[in-house]
Formats: sequence, C-alpha cells, structure tokens
Amino acid sequence: MSELTNFSNALTSAVEKGGASTILVDARKRYPASGIAYAEDLVLTADHVITREDIKVILPDGKSLAATVAGRDAGSDLALLKLTEKVLTPAKTSNDVKVGQLVLALGRPNVSGIQASWGIVTAIAGPARTHRGGLLDEYIQTETTPYPGFSGGPLVNTEGEVLGLNTSGLTHGSALTIPVNVAWRIAGELAKHGSVKRGYLGVRTQPVEIPEAARKSLKRDQTSGLLVLWLEENGPAQQGGLFVGDTIVAIANQPVSDPDDLFAALNSETVGKSVAVEVLRGGKPETVNVRVGERK
Repeated sequence: MSELTNFSNALTSAVEKGGASTILVDARKRYPASGIAYAEDLVLTADHVITREDIKVILPDGKSLAATVAGRDAGSDLALLKLTEKVLTPAKTSNDVKVGQLVLALGRPNVSGIQASWGIVTAIAGPARTHRGGLLDEYIQTETTPYPGFSGGPLVNTEGEVLGLNTSGLTHGSALTIPVNVAWRIAGELAKHGSVKRGYLGVRTQPVEIPEAARKSLKRDQTSGLLVLWLEENGPAQQGGLFVGDTIVAIANQPVSDPDDLFAALNSETVGKSVAVEVLRGGKPETVNVRVGERK
C-alpha cells in the first residue's frame, strides 16, 4: 500500500472518529448548522445559529431529538443545547495544537452525512475582541474551508480529537476556531449558570504612557496604563474609591495596559468580589479595593 493511500486512510479515519460526536443542529430558518457532543445529553454549538425556539438535532445514526437551550453566550458565540435523552458519545478533545499542524474542519449540515475540509493551522493568537461584545482569550486560524452549515462543528486533528469549535459568527467575513480549552470552559459555565458573567467597573478610560519616574515606582516593566476619564455615578469604581485622573495599572496583580487587558481581567470569577485595583495617583502607586459589578 502506497504512502499516499495510507495518508488518505488516516484522514478518513480521523473524519469517522470526529464525526461520531458531530451533530446536526436545526435551529434556524436557513440550512441547519452543526454541533459537538459535549456530554451525554448536551450539544455545544454556535450561538448565532440558534434563532428558533423549536430546536431539533439529528445524531450521527440518523436519530432525531428535540432540544432546548441550556445556556448561551453571545459574546463568545457559544450555546449549549440539552437533549431529551442521554444518548451522545462526548467528543474526545486535545489541547495540543501548533501552527503548521494538519487539521480537518467537520460539519453535519444535512442528513446525507458528515462533511469535511482539510488544511493547516495558520495562526494561534489572542486575546481578541469580538463584534458580539466579547473577548476571546485565544483563537485558532486555519486554511480549512468553512462550508455552509459548518458553524458549531469541530476542528479535529489527524486522530479525530476535537481541537476547537468552528464559527463564522465572531468576525465579519471570516471563520475562526474557538480552542477547546476556551470553548469547554465556557460550556461548563453555561451548563452550571445558563450564561457567562462578565465584570465591569463603571469607568471610561484611554490608554496613556506611564512617565519614567512612575514606572520606577511600579517596580516592573510596564510602559502604559488606562487613564480614568469618567466614573459611573455610584458605580463599582466610584464606590471603591477611584477618581477621575487615576491611571489604572493593574487589577488583582495583573498588569493592565489597554482596554482589552481590563476586559480580560474582569472575568466571571471576579463578579461580585472585591479586587485590588492598583492605580497611579499623582504619579505614585496606590491600591484601592473595588467590588466588581456584573455587566448586563
């Protein structure tokens, strides 16, 4: 048997393995989309493909089941669907992904069966703000072709292990893959709470350069921070003791240099908790404790 035949068979095997946990999700007026078996009765898919209340999923064996929304998060474009029966085989996952790696994008957009495209990982980057109001800690870019109905489906390696969830709903005109470590963490929050909490301070800021003398007082290599321009009246920051003119340089010992750093620091774990906010006030570092609010 030739090496080319062996290579072809390996890809076929990967598609079969990954396809065993790739689900058809019929929840919008247009063509169906795809999903990934997250648990025996839970399917993880893209939030933007859920536009109807009457949701149907079709399993790899052709069985059709009704589903309801267990949780959804527009910011990350992820939604979790709950089935009426525990019949799924949860996907096998892997966090081992590298630029240049051969991968396959899978989808099940119709009842005729699994579909696939292949390519390589071209970039692993992040964090990145999405146009849906969220922030991805990390994302994967590939050369795979995102055929219609592939959103919500998996990106798999040559062993058929899921590396992430593919979606065209996070950026205008291109598809990205949400890495499995990010997607599964959010799915866990959706399964537990039905939504993802995001924190806020009630401030408007702009990035500014930190003067040389102030940098020395911070005792770390940080060249910029966020100047507070406005405070929400009786908001978390004002109640915590921040002032207009303060420069935020860290939250919970995590340096903050730009708005994305601030967004990332105010994650679901901080909501409702008191966190240490380090500021430069009059060129000198001070720390105030702020109870983080929940962004609606």
